[in-house]
Amino acid sequence: MKRLHRTDLYGWSEFDLDRNIDFHSVLWVRAGGNVVIDPLPLTEHDQAHLESLGSVSTIIVTNTDHERTSRALADATGARVLGPAAEQDNLTCDAWLEDSDEVVPGLVAMTLQGSKTTGELALLLDDTTLITGDLIRAHEAGKLCLLPDAKLSDKAKAIASLRRLASLPRIDAVLTGDGWPVFRGGAAALAELAAQFD
Repeated sequence: MKRLHRTDLYGWSEFDLDRNIDFHSVLWVRAGGNVVIDPLPLTEHDQAHLESLGSVSTIIVTNTDHERTSRALADATGARVLGPAAEQDNLTCDAWLEDSDEVVPGLVAMTLQGSKTTGELALLLDDTTLITGDLIRAHEAGKLCLLPDAKLSDKAKAIASLRRLASLPRIDAVLTGDGWPVFRGGAAALAELAAQFD
């Protein structure tokens, strides 16, 4: 796994040939039990790295399309799997997250509307790192974009969700589920994207 912009954050990726972008998973290493978000398959190297960092106690799935290897990882580690409450019919989770729920201290779930699934989550870590699933992404380095119109269930609601995220004042990094992460100037990148829809 690669260390990210904080010493307690790691990530691993898989290149998607159809979209020409990377898909990402995030690991937050914390004393109360490590958290993994949207886990992709692990290589042998990454599996060993994960175990050396204390394995995982909580897995968060941001949306139905990012369930990925959540259940297999949970079965291997004993971790609980949490997902968006609005997507209970399509996911197998141990518990469900609503808007503004504190998953563990310092990590808050935010429900997004208008994306391709019903209740997609974004996650806010320590008010400064935003972790997104599908709605907010980056197909070009240093520049965020919205999920393509054809994939949106409701564009107006999607833009309202984007504006909500852009109103968060302290975002430094945006760790996208799909495409390039933004490690510095995240609030400005979100504001720039939101301004396209003014």
